[in-house]
Amino acid sequence: MQRRSKLTRRDHLQVSLAGAAGIALSASLGKELSSAEEGTSKTGWIDAHSHIWSRDVKKFPLAKGQTVSDLDPPSFTSEELIKASEPEGVRRVVLIQHHIYHGWDNSYLIDAAEQYPDRFRVVGMVNDVEPHPDLAMRKLLKQKVTGFRITSWIRGKDKWLDGPGMAAMWKCAAETRQALCCLMDAQDLAAVDKMCRKNPDTPVVIDHFARIGVDGTIRNKDVKKLCDLSKHKNTHVKISAYYALGKKKPPYLDLVPMIRSVFEAFGPERLMWASDSPYQVVDGHTYHASIDLVQNKLDFVSNEDREWLLRKTAEKVYFFDA
Repeated sequence: MQRRSKLTRRDHLQVSLAGAAGIALSASLGKELSSAEEGTSKTGWIDAHSHIWSRDVKKFPLAKGQTVSDLDPPSFTSEELIKASEPEGVRRVVLIQHHIYHGWDNSYLIDAAEQYPDRFRVVGMVNDVEPHPDLAMRKLLKQKVTGFRITSWIRGKDKWLDGPGMAAMWKCAAETRQALCCLMDAQDLAAVDKMCRKNPDTPVVIDHFARIGVDGTIRNKDVKKLCDLSKHKNTHVKISAYYALGKKKPPYLDLVPMIRSVFEAFGPERLMWASDSPYQVVDGHTYHASIDLVQNKLDFVSNEDREWLLRKTAEKVYFFDA
């Protein structure tokens, strides 16, 4: 989940993810994983949402004059993500552009997708106030960018879905199948509902339950607003970012009623699990605890339902070729 204020988590980290274990994942190991993945990429689970970044800021500059000291955690590369996810049976990941660190520059994620073409897909970002964002979308599709993140606070909550550029993006996405992935708060759901009515063929993904419970309280009225979006057949929800919602403590059982509500509204075919790493792997949270909630603690889902939650929905939405 992208944060809107300066990050402070580095002050509390006792062990950096950029330590010896991460450094040991050298470029040669990365190539070995890339060549080995051919036989395994079509099996295993899919993490529908993770960020990555590199300390190589000469090759991949940070936005707005930031330096490596601003990275928090200090490192989370594609290889570190693979190391965190593979033990849990996750073989593919959807990489999400991190606007705070990289702005509109999707190059690090595209580079990772080029290195691991069967393992990664990218949700990038384009500037909708620049001319022809739809042309940029079509160009990026050829680089495995199968979705785009839009947020309710970069432009301002009163106009984040307005303007000709945003209209062009929604129209283009209906044609290219690139999902528009909304990072927003519950109060912004009405605006998304309006856009979905105007663009019924556009694939839409709601990130992190629309951040319901980010203040510690999961309100039934907000959950209902989210569930009401299920009337739009191409709208999906990520069940993700457990570290940031509700009680914010593993095993996250307080989130189960909300998960059940969206499950009953959308069905498993329109829900997808995601970790929101690296924020899910620091400060006492773990990758295992995130996926374990879906694997072992939802007694109302069947084995086939779990296949959709952990693989098939994300595969349908993101893992297609131009």
